[in-house]
Amino acid sequence: MNHVVDSNGSVQNLNGVLEEKLDELRALIGKAEGDPLRIVGIGAGAWGSVFTALLQESYGHLRDKVLIRIWRRPGRSVDRATAEHLFEVINSREDVLRRLIRRCAYLKYVEARLGDRILHADVILKDGFCLNMIDTPLCPLKVVTNLQEAVWDADIVINGLPSTETCEVFEEISRYWKERITMPIIISLAKGVEAELEPEPRIITPTQMINRATGVPMENILYLGGPNIASEIYNKEYANARICGAEKWRKPLAKFLRQPHFVVWDNGDLVTHEVMGGLKNVYAIGAGMVAALTNESATSKSVYFAHCTSEMIFITHLLTEEPEKLAGPLLADTYVTLLKGRNAWYGQKLAKGELSLEMGDSIKGKGMIQGVSAVKAFYELLSQSSISVLHPDKNKPVAPVELCPILKMLYRILITREFTVQAILQALRDETMNDPRDRIEIAQTHVFYRPALLGQKP
Repeated sequence: MNHVVDSNGSVQNLNGVLEEKLDELRALIGKAEGDPLRIVGIGAGAWGSVFTALLQESYGHLRDKVLIRIWRRPGRSVDRATAEHLFEVINSREDVLRRLIRRCAYLKYVEARLGDRILHADVILKDGFCLNMIDTPLCPLKVVTNLQEAVWDADIVINGLPSTETCEVFEEISRYWKERITMPIIISLAKGVEAELEPEPRIITPTQMINRATGVPMENILYLGGPNIASEIYNKEYANARICGAEKWRKPLAKFLRQPHFVVWDNGDLVTHEVMGGLKNVYAIGAGMVAALTNESATSKSVYFAHCTSEMIFITHLLTEEPEKLAGPLLADTYVTLLKGRNAWYGQKLAKGELSLEMGDSIKGKGMIQGVSAVKAFYELLSQSSISVLHPDKNKPVAPVELCPILKMLYRILITREFTVQAILQALRDETMNDPRDRIEIAQTHVFYRPALLGQKP
């Protein structure tokens, strides 16, 4: 039995607390006795796998009340180098080694290490190994490779897919939900965004994609995000997140998901928080480039940080009526992504020549680099003359992107490929660039708010 000691020194039964939280959620959803609550994760990237594993560790022992599974596509093979590294990880962790031997699962990793067997991502995930996060073994997971089997009777669906894949997969899922009487609850972890330019410019977020694809009402779709690194959360580093959406579900789900090391708050502003999660990925790529090109110069990185934060503040004034409420969460998420996120890592590798743009934005061992598509989305959106703003120096209307030189340069490096990575430093050293303080002042002293950008009415 698991126990936890509170601040008064008394011991309470943790399993009892977890079962009570599960019972409350089951009652709210309307689950009958003997009918388990069915939770399924869709997509097995680092965060999707960790999120599912956290639920499995907390509630998996209550088998008669909850069934937790994860779906990933079958057939993805593990290359020899990764198999060799995985074998080293297994043998460096006595608990993992003993678990695999006890489950009669160790031999296949020996054979893969010797080159006598090919492992597949869905098979190793059952043993707790996420292909994008080999160095952090998870608990064993129930893996399903048939999408229809995974989702057709799910009560709660966790979207762990990149934004670039969300629409396609959920359109397929919608075919399996045509006969459903009750709608599932969907929690999206995706931080990417896409741009839609017709009939008028607006951002499309993963929760909106899911709503369009499936017809599940927005009341049942939530977003969970925060300044988190997946491997650190699984290793019980203290972290927090926000679950955003309709009050009916966000408050009980926040309580259900909350753990001693993982505090979950709730907020009603769904789309704006979701968009901010995508925005910081844009500038994280540039931060990685600057760090690598300047040999980790603290001064250069701080100059970049000043410019990128001022652009993000400017953009938030376009997207929300009360941008100051987002300042803390956005900066926290940006900070952790710059420190250890995959988008900053990607920028560094590009600048060092260890990766190239021709390799695409789905990288072995890391998964999808969502900042690349976010650069394209924000640039295309903010380039539209229909949402022009008054330029402070030229005193004439310009597209908002003209006041975001870092975003412009990242687009010309990553998307049109007009410039090499080194051009990000030229952008920083441009003598005509406005003082970051001026950009913030412009945002704060002008009415830039464009509710239509998030599909909202004025």
